[in-house]
Amino acid sequence: MRRPSGYCPVSVDHKSGGAGEGENFPGTAGSMQSRGGDSATTPAAAGIERSDLELVRRAQRGERGAFDLLVLRYQHKVIKLVGRLLRDPTEAEDVAQEAFVKAYRALGSFRGDSAFYTWLYRIAVNTARNALASRQRRPMTYEGELGDTEQAGLEARMKHGDTPERAALTEEIRSTVSRAINALPEDLRTAIVLREVEGLSYEEIAETMDCPVGTVRSRIFRAREAIDRELRPLLEH
Repeated sequence: MRRPSGYCPVSVDHKSGGAGEGENFPGTAGSMQSRGGDSATTPAAAGIERSDLELVRRAQRGERGAFDLLVLRYQHKVIKLVGRLLRDPTEAEDVAQEAFVKAYRALGSFRGDSAFYTWLYRIAVNTARNALASRQRRPMTYEGELGDTEQAGLEARMKHGDTPERAALTEEIRSTVSRAINALPEDLRTAIVLREVEGLSYEEIAETMDCPVGTVRSRIFRAREAIDRELRPLLEH
């Protein structure tokens, strides 16, 4: 894959999370936290958005290192997001690389009307969709991850204590969540991953998926219902 003129991503050492030799996409400088409300922006998030916008403006003026810093900040999250949507982690880095190249080429069109990461996630989601449409996917083991609220709810419903039985039940729950998410239609799977794993607000998901907020709420509700149907037999013991 050819890179756009003037852009060469910095390298990464995945084990240490810092810059290293011979690997693409260095470790993120920080992680996005799930927001408590759907419309409120925390001071930390607002600071990140201002920092992102400053880097974008510098990159738009031709400062090559500014976009590398944005890659440093978001590449791990984009790789994970793309991997979950593709259900094939072996291709996640290539598709994530393609998404960053597309973002670099389109950077001149970014006006700052939305957060940079929302704009970037939209590009990543669309790139993953294109990959899904052009390739046949084989089944994989999904490393199911739940949001803090969902995980806390499950733990509260598990009364077995720290026993081998509880460990087995926890593993069975993860496997069940994995299968349930893999079985979701692509639009439901994307919505629930963006909400519960990436921590985006409903408004940010709507912008990323280019659909009304009401549609996002409906998709997330349907996804949770489908997952809960699969989990219910395990949790009713």
